[in-house]
Amino acid sequence: METDDVSVREQLFHNRVRETIICVLLFTCLYILSYLILTHFKKTAEFVTEDIEDATVNKIALWLCTFTLSVAVSAVLLLPISILSNEVLLTFPQSYYMQWLNGSLIHGLWNLVFLFSNLSLVFLMPFAYFFTESEGFAGSKKGVMARVYEAVVLLLLLALLVLGIVWVASALLHDNIARKSLYDLWEYYLPYLYSGISLFGVLLLLLCTPFGLSRMFSVTGSLLVKPRLLEDVEDTLDCTTFEEDALSRKLNCGSPSCWVKLNMEAMKKEHQTLRSQRIALEMRRKASPWQRNLGYPLAMIGLLALTVMCVLMVCFNVLELLLDETAMPRGMEDPHLGMASFSMFGSLGAAVQVVLILYLMVSSVVGFYSSPLFTGLLPRAQDTNLTQIIANCVSLLILSSALPVFSRTLGITRFDLLGDFGRYNWLGNFYIVFLYNMLFAGLTSASLIKTVTWAVQRELIRAFGQLEFTSRLIKPNEVTLYCIYFSFHAIVLSR
Repeated sequence: METDDVSVREQLFHNRVRETIICVLLFTCLYILSYLILTHFKKTAEFVTEDIEDATVNKIALWLCTFTLSVAVSAVLLLPISILSNEVLLTFPQSYYMQWLNGSLIHGLWNLVFLFSNLSLVFLMPFAYFFTESEGFAGSKKGVMARVYEAVVLLLLLALLVLGIVWVASALLHDNIARKSLYDLWEYYLPYLYSGISLFGVLLLLLCTPFGLSRMFSVTGSLLVKPRLLEDVEDTLDCTTFEEDALSRKLNCGSPSCWVKLNMEAMKKEHQTLRSQRIALEMRRKASPWQRNLGYPLAMIGLLALTVMCVLMVCFNVLELLLDETAMPRGMEDPHLGMASFSMFGSLGAAVQVVLILYLMVSSVVGFYSSPLFTGLLPRAQDTNLTQIIANCVSLLILSSALPVFSRTLGITRFDLLGDFGRYNWLGNFYIVFLYNMLFAGLTSASLIKTVTWAVQRELIRAFGQLEFTSRLIKPNEVTLYCIYFSFHAIVLSR
């Protein structure tokens, strides 16, 4: 009997060591990836200054931002890893090499991401901001430690202010509970604060994702070569190059009279526009016929299919909410991986769920940076200051940490929330969940219809405008063929 107890303890010890090693390796890879991303966008001048103190402070703040961004990427990968792990265990139930992939590992990943995300939002990122802005208390010895002391004091004051706001909010909503739980900080107030942060993130996703789904067509179209049947690329490129050269000569004119008469700012903007047009035309000329005529339509059709699929799944989830109580999002303690698929279509449906979850995340990021309120946060390569990096890391962490709750609330997946992700107060409210699904379906449908109808108008006007000028050069049967092509192009493809 004693030997059995020892073997069980050894097995538990080995399992814990294995899970720790896997988590450390995964997080290390994500940390390196996040550091490379931030290094690509950071302003190099802030880290190579002559002031060693400022350079050290900026490096420490950058390390904290890298940690926060890696946690955000981990939060995005939570649901895809969990769904794919379940399908792998279903496919290879008795495989010796898949024994490390179990429910305890997945549950531990969810708990770690929840802990680190809230640690970054509540402590690390505010400390990084105060640390970069602090100079030390008046009369104290200057140095890095003086900045640390000032940042810690400001962080404590901010924590007291936030806890006071949380106490007032809980007192207004739950008067009896708030008064009884005044000293119960860990068990009540911190989970209440986390629930409010998650609700804010889910509402932000509700606003950004529908707008991002419509913007994905234009963003993808700008990265691909669009088909142009009636356009002579060589002539257009020659004209654009000639105009750019002529404008460059005017900008390089050195006589004082020229500098007085010419509007230099307008000319510089026009020169940048011509340069971007020339680059786009050169890409179109170098592209193969398959890339020009097949790649762009397939990409647009794929985006349209994914968007329509998201709307249909949300509508189906609305019907399930009305008919079945199990459709409500809830938490679970043991994931029971390898028992049954979380999709009625098996492995194919699980793969589609993973693609849709990642697609929604990318769309939410595109919608976030495309909105007028957050356009100024858009990072630029080698030209993003540290304050903007901190703001971007906080924004991405809020969006990514709310993604599991967002996906489960909309019914994109049936994988229930693990750990503290399923303990939010508002998840059990039927009216909030139902109204959220209705708003998402309505906003996404309206954005999609608006995008498609505007694309129809633009493409038809451009198509018939070009056909009017080229009708004398083509045959009648070619006109019919072009009309059919542009009608299909206008309905399916958007700029």
